[in-house]
Amino acid sequence: MTMRNYNNFLIRDWQPCDRKNVSQLIALVLNEYGLSFEPDGADIDVVNIEQYYQNVGGQFWVIELNNQIVGTAGYYPINRGIRAVELRKMYLIPSVRGQGLGTYLLQNLEQEILTKGYQQIWIETATCLTEAIKLYEKYNYQQSSGVETPRCDRVYVKYL
Repeated sequence: MTMRNYNNFLIRDWQPCDRKNVSQLIALVLNEYGLSFEPDGADIDVVNIEQYYQNVGGQFWVIELNNQIVGTAGYYPINRGIRAVELRKMYLIPSVRGQGLGTYLLQNLEQEILTKGYQQIWIETATCLTEAIKLYEKYNYQQSSGVETPRCDRVYVKYL
């Protein structure tokens, strides 16, 4: 099991007992930005972490503070580009933002992805997620085309 620490945060692999709390956290963050949690659509991967991440060579991490889940982040292989993965579900509750955690997660996900021999990282996002967009652009993600998720209106790619 992967475990990392960043300041007082514990970052670990998702476990089946996390399913409900992870879904609630993601729904909460989406709602904050006026977006809906779609368990049969854009968020079906969150309901089926094993199928969408763990069984296909991806990873899904939960971030804990004082034994409470405060964030999520993951990736899985996709059929787009060459040896590509999609970065997914990088969400943090408002009280833990602004502490460098997003940067730490992005850099560690990139390192894991690189270690596994992938060459491209894709991210789909929505314009209203301004903090996320700033982070991706700061770390050399280039805006691209071909958005596949209905609630998203931007797609980014980074070549490793």
